[in-house]
Amino acid sequence: MNDSYFFVVFIWFTLSLGSYSEWSNTGSMNYARAYHTSSMLTNGKILVVGAGKTDASDTAELYDPLKGTWAVTGKMNFMRPFHAATILSNGKVLVLGGQDDDRNAMNSTELYDPLTEKWTLTAKMNDARYRHAAILLPNGKVLVTGGLGFTGVLNTSELYDPMSDTWTRTGSMHDPRFVQALSLLTTGQVLVTGGAKTGLDICNSTESYDVNTGTWTIRQHMNFRRGGHTASVLHDGKVLVTGGSPNGGTSLETVELYNPLDNTWTTIDNMNQQRFFHTATVLQNGQVLIAGGSANGRTSENGSQIYDPIKQNWTSIDDMRSERFFHTANLLANGSVLVAGGFSEEITPLQASELFIYSA
Repeated sequence: MNDSYFFVVFIWFTLSLGSYSEWSNTGSMNYARAYHTSSMLTNGKILVVGAGKTDASDTAELYDPLKGTWAVTGKMNFMRPFHAATILSNGKVLVLGGQDDDRNAMNSTELYDPLTEKWTLTAKMNDARYRHAAILLPNGKVLVTGGLGFTGVLNTSELYDPMSDTWTRTGSMHDPRFVQALSLLTTGQVLVTGGAKTGLDICNSTESYDVNTGTWTIRQHMNFRRGGHTASVLHDGKVLVTGGSPNGGTSLETVELYNPLDNTWTTIDNMNQQRFFHTATVLQNGQVLIAGGSANGRTSENGSQIYDPIKQNWTSIDDMRSERFFHTANLLANGSVLVAGGFSEEITPLQASELFIYSA
């Protein structure tokens, strides 16, 4: 019998005894990346796009979960650090905005076609922006909000219609913000939380976008100011918000839950360490994996934890193989989580990627 047989038997035996978790290295990317985006395609592969001000800023590559390998795919038409990416209902990936070579905000957008592995320029946004947020709506349109533009921090929002390839302005947020978080609620509304009005002026305000009316409504404030945090929609419809920075320099270990039904925020047990620009991934069993981040924007972390919404508690698990922040994380079809890139302890972009395998 070969080694792979014994490995499978070991995994089965371990799972049969109880929970099992492991971080394991998988193939390295072809380029070192941070400030990039990652999207899961309909074929199960992960598309990783762009980076900071490096030679990887216009590149893209694909991770194949079946082979555990990375392969370079077509380049974008422009270098665009600090862009946003959204996978459309038709399986194509929309990449929008970012910074140009002179660090100016961009309003150009382009589409990646997984069948041809090529990029096509599409209609331009009304506002140039970077460090913005975008999300796919139930009607197939894409909502983009805020970010940094030519006039400073933006409160504007607009909609992309893939059917007509057009951008249309919609209601503006009450607060300008960048490095905010967007969440699609089970009601179909979009919740925006926190973000920065300036580099140091971080807000705790929240508002919701009504797809039917195109308007924003102020919601209950969070208990803490947060930028660079995460906001995850749980299986019961509540939103778990973790970490972030209250002032642009330090970070938080605090956690709170938003209940859309009564518009309330409730603080819960803290994480085991402060972190912002980390990742939060809702696992197939409804639990949430928190990984990496930074305590101060200059050092990186490799710690990870699991939040159980049923037991309402945190469990510390093994550390990642690499310390990283500004990385990406994607839930794969087999239930594993792929973590890729980010900044290392030396604030240099990483090529390394790793897999989290978990069962409870």
